[in-house]
Amino acid sequence: MERNAFFDNAKVILIFLVVFGHIIQPFIADSQGMNTLYMWIYTFHMPAFIFLAGFFAKGSGNGKYILKLAKKLLIPYLIFQIIYTAYYVAIGKSGWEADLFYPHWSLWFLFSLFCWHILLFWFKKIPPLLGMAIAIQIGLIVGYFGQIGHAFSLSRTFVFFPFFLLGFWMTKEHVLWLKHRSVKAVSLVLLATVAVGVYFAPDFNSGWLLASKSYFDLGMPEYGGIARLLVYATSGIMVFSILAWIPTKQMRITSLGTRTMYVYLLHGFFIQYFRQADLFKIGSFIDVIGLAVISAAIVFLLSSKPVLGISQPLIEGSASRIKRFFHKKRANQEVW
Repeated sequence: MERNAFFDNAKVILIFLVVFGHIIQPFIADSQGMNTLYMWIYTFHMPAFIFLAGFFAKGSGNGKYILKLAKKLLIPYLIFQIIYTAYYVAIGKSGWEADLFYPHWSLWFLFSLFCWHILLFWFKKIPPLLGMAIAIQIGLIVGYFGQIGHAFSLSRTFVFFPFFLLGFWMTKEHVLWLKHRSVKAVSLVLLATVAVGVYFAPDFNSGWLLASKSYFDLGMPEYGGIARLLVYATSGIMVFSILAWIPTKQMRITSLGTRTMYVYLLHGFFIQYFRQADLFKIGSFIDVIGLAVISAAIVFLLSSKPVLGISQPLIEGSASRIKRFFHKKRANQEVW
């Protein structure tokens, strides 16, 4: 699919919020304001990412595509699962599991993304509205089964799949309709309303937004399905409200939208070290701005050409960037 500045801008902004959300997470228990900011971000940033992944899955379906996808997603998953295990040992992190089928931290997305493409093989044969209804119903039901949890990223796969499927069925025209002035005005009200709602409901368990726990674990064994349905509605509203304000023009950061997978897989080395070393404290609004600047710096660093070249063999199974670098260097030497 032809690249569009709007979608690349969206991916850059969302990956920044992923990094920023992870960097502020240790501080949410001691500050209602930080908890509100964290929860507000989490109502939409991963659903929006998943929505965009579905949007760009139009070519999904045949056997060759699935094999290519397995190489693109499952091999990096296995590689980084091993690397993160070794890294956790090196920094003295406790409370993790050395199991290939329990994704370390953010690696669940790779496993789930592969599964969403597999699910799409069947769901794209179903009329869109019926398929969405079935996907949402599955997402509601799985919460009643404690066995469906973090292992194999099953809970998140089923719970977040409706956003992937919705993205698949949306066209560029559908998405860009959000840019209408009236839609943007309404979206501002909705964004503010959700922020206020989160602020006055500080006891809301973030597990509802992370989608990896059963209703029993979340304290609502009987009415969890209703709560998740409300979370679906809130996240859907937030996704479209945020997308309404994504710039459509080419900007300096737009090109970084092609490199978000690198940031996603690599930023955990920074975040986990920061948490283990207890490097940061938040005592004022300036501290929050500082963490936002650090988050942006991480995004830019992990999107830089040197980092891309070094990590490409692990993430893409290719060394084309390094080869181009040495080829260009050799060509320049021949000129001189």
